Amino acid sequence: MNIVHIGKYFPPTSGGIEHFTFDLIQALEQKGVNSTAVVHDDTQSSIEQATPGNMGKVVRVRSYGRLLYAPLSPGFPLALKKVIAEEKPDILHFHMPNTSVFWALFLSSAKKIPWVIHWHADVVASSIDSRLSFAYKLYRPFEQKMLANANRIICTSKRYLESSQPLANWRGKSQVIPLGLNPDRIAAYPQTVNFPKDHPDFLVVAIGRLTYYKGFDVLIEAVAPMKKIRVVIVGTGEQRTFLESKIRDLGVAHKVSLCGYLPEAELNKLLYSADCLCLPSLERTEAFGLVLLEAMAAGVPVIASDVQGSGIGWVVSTAENGLLVPPGNSQKLAQAITCLKENKTQRESMAQSGKKALSEQFHISKIADQIIQVYSHILS
Repeated sequence: MNIVHIGKYFPPTSGGIEHFTFDLIQALEQKGVNSTAVVHDDTQSSIEQATPGNMGKVVRVRSYGRLLYAPLSPGFPLALKKVIAEEKPDILHFHMPNTSVFWALFLSSAKKIPWVIHWHADVVASSIDSRLSFAYKLYRPFEQKMLANANRIICTSKRYLESSQPLANWRGKSQVIPLGLNPDRIAAYPQTVNFPKDHPDFLVVAIGRLTYYKGFDVLIEAVAPMKKIRVVIVGTGEQRTFLESKIRDLGVAHKVSLCGYLPEAELNKLLYSADCLCLPSLERTEAFGLVLLEAMAAGVPVIASDVQGSGIGWVVSTAENGLLVPPGNSQKLAQAITCLKENKTQRESMAQSGKKALSEQFHISKIADQIIQVYSHILS
């Protein structure tokens, strides 16, 4: 098979979809599926690092900033047309949401090829960022046309599929396949090595883009009154100034750190050193939480928001690797952190459950097999 993936960004740009796509393409290549990725070149990134691994072909199209989280890339349709002409793919695999995939609706060469749409998240009409409600009215007609043209739609959890209004008319051709992870990518350091901490406190790590739906401000509020605790938030984004102000106003600079971007090796080392990982997301824009799988690989228990209609709660409940709290509730979050902080046996049990779930249900090799079955069904 010859597959072209159309995505938003790609490593070394950070992000759950980006890391999943990287792991997936690598797994597909190992199983004999030729893969090419067409993505945006994130010009706002300061990362200068070659894409690791044997990835097949990655075509990065220049972008000129972003508009409402969407990359501006006028050269994308020409790049996609060229890749289709050169690679002659059997299937186009679109990773959405992504405004640039809409160019396929206007390319005759793209419309002649079967489509798979990987539905990573709805464009949520956010109660936090009201601009998205207006923008979605413009986005929806193209989104629905893409779904109409798709041969198959992959959604990452049954809970998300059932709650997704955009997918309501397309459930008959939708299939649930969870995200997966290559644990070898996370295990940059042997799991048998215990990394000593440079402090005696309970270490909570949070990882993600500093954006409106991640809920890092709730985490900061939760730990403000707590003692013998340290929080490290990894990521970059438009909310950094807001979070810095929150840290100053609450007087918690001595125990809450915004460390920005970390190279993957340093991030893995930090994750292995953590006592727990926190995913305090607020809205369904967080559809799955790939970082939950990264915590499983590192043997770290999690505390996550049980966002209604999101797959987060399903992942944690399935893996039995952590605690769930109501989104936006700093008091409940503080109680969950205290619970894990005071119960080492529970933390160790959750860590082992997470490793088992990753091996049996969320390993990228198993996920790649399921996706290959989707390809084979379409081509047959």
